Amino acid sequence: MDEISVLICDDSALMRNLIGRIVDETEGMNVIARAENGLDLIEKLKTVQPDVILLDIQMPQMDGLGFLRHKKEAKIDIPVIILSSLATEGAAITMQCLELGASDFITKPGGTSVSLKIGDVTKDIIEYIASYGGAYATKKGKNVREPDFFSHQIKLKQAERFVIQKKGEESAKLAEISNAEAKTMSYFNTAAKKKDPVVIVPEKECGKIQVIALGISTGGPNALRELFKNINPNIKQPILVVQHMPAVFTKEFAASLNSLCPLTVTEARDGEPLLPGHVYIAPGDYHIYVEHRPLGKLVRLSQEAPRNGHRPSADVLFESVAKNYQNNALGIIMTGMGRDGAVGLAEMRKKGAWTLGQDQASSIVYGMPKVAWELGGVQKQVPLSKMASELSKLAIENQ
Repeated sequence: MDEISVLICDDSALMRNLIGRIVDETEGMNVIARAENGLDLIEKLKTVQPDVILLDIQMPQMDGLGFLRHKKEAKIDIPVIILSSLATEGAAITMQCLELGASDFITKPGGTSVSLKIGDVTKDIIEYIASYGGAYATKKGKNVREPDFFSHQIKLKQAERFVIQKKGEESAKLAEISNAEAKTMSYFNTAAKKKDPVVIVPEKECGKIQVIALGISTGGPNALRELFKNINPNIKQPILVVQHMPAVFTKEFAASLNSLCPLTVTEARDGEPLLPGHVYIAPGDYHIYVEHRPLGKLVRLSQEAPRNGHRPSADVLFESVAKNYQNNALGIIMTGMGRDGAVGLAEMRKKGAWTLGQDQASSIVYGMPKVAWELGGVQKQVPLSKMASELSKLAIENQ
């Protein structure tokens, strides 16, 4: 198997070393080079060809925005994952990075205890490299491992850390799963086998579409930009969106989408009415769902426990739509790691709702839409390039 090669660009030697260690300790990926700023990165790219670049924003001589402008002009197609601060101003700049062609972003820890906090983002670093770097490497003809392989490694390491914490260092060494054979066997024993989709017989035929609900995760920022840039302006239904994203970024993300979408896009607020032709982005760290009231249906937010490890969760949204709209809804599940939204979309389908899923070829990670398809929740699989037209056609023909 080939390895996913990574180039780390950050002006902090500490961050380069910490992230480099995470990458190099992960089976199936390696650090091919390190750069101190955008100019250094441009020089490095003359001699190495990584599968993915991890890029800091604030750097001397040439910052992340400067490199992304160069990347666009030079037509460099290597995916870039931004290492972003959690500050509000950092969120605004991160959205500019996405507009300039960055694939996604990771919020990096800050402060004096950064080495202690790096564990908080280890999972994201590995998963994003596996997703974006893996997709690019595969396109180049490399034979790299599937994202699920890396997700399983994360779970193994979390289990090892748990043993260390609970039993102490010496006891942990006895239980530690450290050899490659054990990891490989464990992975293949638990890996999901390809299966035919369950056949769901809906309780009712598909009816008029009164609301559209969409769930998306890894690969989502650019996929949603593609979708909403091309959506039909004559759509009358409200659209509710769950995109897994940290809290401080969703308001800026909604504003970014609003600047290119013919419909109005805002971060959702608790208790506001569902308006026609309006797109509601779930705030980070809040579930979004719909509630029926005598005078109409409202957007509701909550901080109940995460579902499938996520808050917001697509399952929470889809289940509320299935309950309140039954067959008068359209559910869409798109690129993302894991299975969030798959059960909820199947519930929508049982009630007779229209459902779409992004296809494997166009998904950065064919996880959420794959499980939804296997559970029988997806009527039709659609490539990203046709998702806007398919959504618009269904919505307008069934208003």
